[in-house]
Amino acid sequence: MHAPAAYLERDPTELAERVERAYAMMEPGCRLCPRRCGARRLRGEAGACGAAAVLRVASATLHFGEEPPISGRRGSGTVFVSRCNLRCLYCQNYPISQLGHGNDVSPAELAERMLELQGAGAHNINWVTPSHEVAHLLDALARAAERGLRIPVVYNSSGYDAVETLRLLEGIVDIYMPDMRYADPDAARECSGVADYPEVNRAAVAEMHRQVGELRMDGRGVARRGLLVRHLVLPGGRSGTAEVMRFLAEEISPRTYVSLMRQYFPAYRAPTVPGLDRRITEAEYAEACGWMERYGLRRGWRQDAAGF
Repeated sequence: MHAPAAYLERDPTELAERVERAYAMMEPGCRLCPRRCGARRLRGEAGACGAAAVLRVASATLHFGEEPPISGRRGSGTVFVSRCNLRCLYCQNYPISQLGHGNDVSPAELAERMLELQGAGAHNINWVTPSHEVAHLLDALARAAERGLRIPVVYNSSGYDAVETLRLLEGIVDIYMPDMRYADPDAARECSGVADYPEVNRAAVAEMHRQVGELRMDGRGVARRGLLVRHLVLPGGRSGTAEVMRFLAEEISPRTYVSLMRQYFPAYRAPTVPGLDRRITEAEYAEACGWMERYGLRRGWRQDAAGF
């Protein structure tokens, strides 16, 4: 039995303690993410992610392009965090993730913006690419909760997350929406620069599921708590779909909601990389759908050219 939805009651004392622990993971050297690069970020030194002492946000706005239970009818209060702990050759958001486009904001300023998004009708607060900025985001959430933030928090990540950091979020994050990008270390190294992605990712997804369980929605089909896994189909089988689906069905739950995405196109550096320089074929996406069906993963979404 999993705990009730965190957004219904956030304890200010507990939040403050988690904020303190999260900042402690950046001192003296940062270990918030699996890279554990040891950068003295709070002293202004940039980490492997490119971030230093100050949170940078590309945008914080209502977003309607997420999966149906996340966007709902009124939109998701999406906070696009700048920079990333991966180096994906094909990143479609590379100006934000790799070039660091955005504006520096304080936790107090972000708290104000999250409250504005709640006031605008957002179904949730959706942290996109949060793995390297958990301390600042928790700080902002604590301030917003003290002032009345009462909607779910979505942790929308690449899936390259440290279990130690995820445990700071237990009872605080309501919905986990990680990627599962690769099943093979060589593909992870080639495409994203981290050979340990598969083992780190599996441990992270298992921890997320332990905390929140399967995705649960209200009577309007809007997510309130649980796990939703995204899987982007890559050209040439690099995403290891068969093994990802097996893992989810056999080691997490066959009732896991899966978003099977076909939106890959050669962005950023991919046009110069043989094999990544093309879109996926209809046959490749059909094969991925077949693996999802074979392993009995019947909850979730498939994507057509127009989206979900």
